[in-house]
Amino acid sequence: METLLRNVQGIVVLIVLLMVLIPMFVKICQEWERAVVLRLGKYDRTRGPGIIFLIPAVERCIKIDTRLVAHEVAPQEIITRDNVTIKVSAALYFYVLIAENAVCKIYDFFQTTSQLAQTTLRSILGQHDLDDLLVNRNKINLALQEIIDEQTEKWGVKVHSVEIKDVELPTTMQRAMAKQAEAEREKRAKVIHAEGEFQASQRLAEAANILGSSTAAMQLRFLQTLTEISVEKSSTILFPVPIDTLRPFLQPDATKTSGSSTSPGA
Repeated sequence: METLLRNVQGIVVLIVLLMVLIPMFVKICQEWERAVVLRLGKYDRTRGPGIIFLIPAVERCIKIDTRLVAHEVAPQEIITRDNVTIKVSAALYFYVLIAENAVCKIYDFFQTTSQLAQTTLRSILGQHDLDDLLVNRNKINLALQEIIDEQTEKWGVKVHSVEIKDVELPTTMQRAMAKQAEAEREKRAKVIHAEGEFQASQRLAEAANILGSSTAAMQLRFLQTLTEISVEKSSTILFPVPIDTLRPFLQPDATKTSGSSTSPGA
């Protein structure tokens, strides 16, 4: 009985020891993780994903997440090239490409990349005018991405993209831009109205030429006008009279004019 008890106690001690030692020399990395193994404080290898075996008390590992990180850059107060003070916020997308560099060559790659993005944002946007910043935002985003990525490459960090999220303008500048936009809309409206008047005058001139060249067409137009008036139940009645009919009444009689001119001399 005592032998059995000692065997059970030995098994329990062995299980406890295994439970303590296994986490020390066996590590598991997820699919998106990489383990940087240091042996006696010196870089030895990079492993993962899967199971990693370590030498207890000699080796240790540091896990690095290689998934894409979306980091919001704090709003930065910037003075543009045309002396306008604005606040700009941006989003930085990056991931760890070389895990050993992110561990051995930089103290905190996340914080350092964030600080670098802030200083680069102030430096690059300060070289542009406000109008250029608002119009060519995609071009500026690409320039920011290239400059930041060039500096983070030696840290094993890859900058995927940089996106300017929001540009906060001063109140006075917002009012000025609103007035400018309103003036531009009024200008377009006047141009469109003038273009419509010009086209309408061209059509009316063409219609007048067609009607003037054909007496029958003019008569048909008169009849159509009478039909429209009658539908509207108007009390006014119009009768179209050809101008040739009224011409004898509008011009003085030629014989009377000649007689009156010769009578005093007789």
